[in-house]
Amino acid sequence: MPTFYNQASLSLGGQITNSNTTEAELLSGLTLTKTAITASYGAGDGVVYAVTLTNAGGSVYTNLTVTDDLGAYTLPDGTTTVVPLTYADGSIRLYLNGILQTPPTVTVVDGQLTVTGIDLPANGTATLLYEATANGFAPLAAGSTITNTASVLGGAGIGTLTAEATVTADEAPQLTIAKAVCPAIVTDNEELTYTLIVQNLGNTPINATDGLTVSDTFSPILSNITVTLDGAPLAEGTGYTYDDTTGAFTTLDGAVTVPAATYTQDPVTGAIVTTPGVAVLTITGTV
Repeated sequence: MPTFYNQASLSLGGQITNSNTTEAELLSGLTLTKTAITASYGAGDGVVYAVTLTNAGGSVYTNLTVTDDLGAYTLPDGTTTVVPLTYADGSIRLYLNGILQTPPTVTVVDGQLTVTGIDLPANGTATLLYEATANGFAPLAAGSTITNTASVLGGAGIGTLTAEATVTADEAPQLTIAKAVCPAIVTDNEELTYTLIVQNLGNTPINATDGLTVSDTFSPILSNITVTLDGAPLAEGTGYTYDDTTGAFTTLDGAVTVPAATYTQDPVTGAIVTTPGVAVLTITGTV
């Protein structure tokens, strides 16, 4: 807490006499803490925060204002600031000494969240709960974090109190699969090709030890199939199994690997673009 000093002086006929200097410490009963209820995030995920104001003193605080920068950070150009979290409208909750209150007033200006009109009685505790969503400025690469700071004006002589909370980007694969057929119209004894595209939007690759398999059952059943993975031949028995009586096709554990996505940030806008890791499996046979 801040220490303050005071000194008196006498002035007579151009002569100045100073008193001794007094020293005192200004204590505030107000403290601020912030906790991320949600420890990690992915693209579009919601993160829940708790901001707690505690008044351990005998004075009442009225009309307090709490702000949250929602993780704002400056781009390498040193001038552009982006905000990686977006407040979820209507998510604010205020608890006073554990009892739910009427929601306070919330405004968002330039991405910063401001909550006004909080009254805190002596020996009281107010907790704000709210949610923010990871948006297109949220870093997603492995090891990335978002640190955001809440603040409140602590009263005369106390200054602004701040508290931070940090959440970490999820480290996991995020897979999708799409299927295409060519040609779209085929007759008996003609060749048909299925293309299976596996995409990884996550920041962790799928390795051979992860045991990924791709399965399909072809109808009509294909005969004399050939299989490629990312353009390279995949052999039956070591890369896949196929039952030409049922049309059931399955890659063996670990035969298909998928790299992690890569992330690039526009140096002007700050928007983060995700380029998925891709594995392409093609199966060609005769119908």
